[in-house]
Amino acid sequence: MGGTEMSKKDNIMKPAFVHRDGMLADKEYVEWLSDVKARFHQSQIKASIHVNTDMLQFYWSIGRDLMALRAEERWGAGIVKQFALDMRQAFPNETGFSDTNVKYMKRWYSFYFEKVTKSQQVADQIEMAEKGQQVADQLEMPEVFGKVPWFHHVQIFSHCDSLDEALFYINKVVEEGWSRSWLEDRIAAKLFLSQGSAITNFSQALPLPQSQLAKEILKDPYHFDFLSMKEKYDEHDLEEALVSNVTQFLLELGRGFSYVGRQMELQMPDGQTFFPDLVFYHIPQHRYVIIELKAVKYIPEFAGKLNFYVTAADKLLRGDGDNPSVGLIICKSTDKTIVEWSLQDIQKPLGVATYQLQEVVDRTVAELELRKKQKEDEA
Repeated sequence: MGGTEMSKKDNIMKPAFVHRDGMLADKEYVEWLSDVKARFHQSQIKASIHVNTDMLQFYWSIGRDLMALRAEERWGAGIVKQFALDMRQAFPNETGFSDTNVKYMKRWYSFYFEKVTKSQQVADQIEMAEKGQQVADQLEMPEVFGKVPWFHHVQIFSHCDSLDEALFYINKVVEEGWSRSWLEDRIAAKLFLSQGSAITNFSQALPLPQSQLAKEILKDPYHFDFLSMKEKYDEHDLEEALVSNVTQFLLELGRGFSYVGRQMELQMPDGQTFFPDLVFYHIPQHRYVIIELKAVKYIPEFAGKLNFYVTAADKLLRGDGDNPSVGLIICKSTDKTIVEWSLQDIQKPLGVATYQLQEVVDRTVAELELRKKQKEDEA
């Protein structure tokens, strides 16, 4: 080997910093690199979903087998533990074969099989290999299930009472990318029952299907457990706390809401000014949502003011491609009859809902005030 070749080899073997060698990163390269990164990210997502889907299909098949074979009747009550042990011995490096997880597999399949056999909505909600046959080994895993992580599934079938409720949370996880902790919180807050339950006049103020779509973006109650409020607070305090926690507030409002502004000044020709509490835009439905906060029980006067703000939003904010704006009053409590009567002749689409929070007494301030009073008494 010549001296030159040896020198080249030595240079390759030596540690060295990697440099860009004078490469010019022009606009075209940056755009191409960005495109490659996006494609790679998509491939990672697809690969992750594919792996998750294959694993879930396997878990589903185990649950189906245990039920279809009537395993416990055939081999005894200890079959699940024995099966889990045999699988761990056969595949010592694989996770997922604890007896608890195998029990989850059976419960998962059993939950949907039992709900489907009692439901008349099989064709719309679950695809079966042969519709109309209620045979345990004929229920196939719906495709959408593959997009939901396993322990999300465990939370759902462990805490949901109906097929509709379970599918509601399945779709929420897929559409909005919920984490497991967020899913747990929403199930505990009974979001399924509260979604679309706000009292509205949408059926008379909006045409179908606009009225139903708009109603679906509201709920009752709204859970503001992420706030720490003092014992005595007013609308301003509540508004201030929500804006300070706007990310959590947006999550509580639901998918598609974008924060536009707070106390946006509305100036009239005669010089009068008005300030709607909060303005949002719902991106999927292309509409403004005006929210008024009330730390008291609902009274009819609230509807008139919000009607004015929604009119202003339609005239001043709504664009050519936007749907009619809607208004929402979130208050401490309501009387259904009073709300329905007060909305009956309102022309703009309005809704009324309540909120729940954990009222935290500012003990430090209270204690300081008490000590101050004691010192004054002693003096």
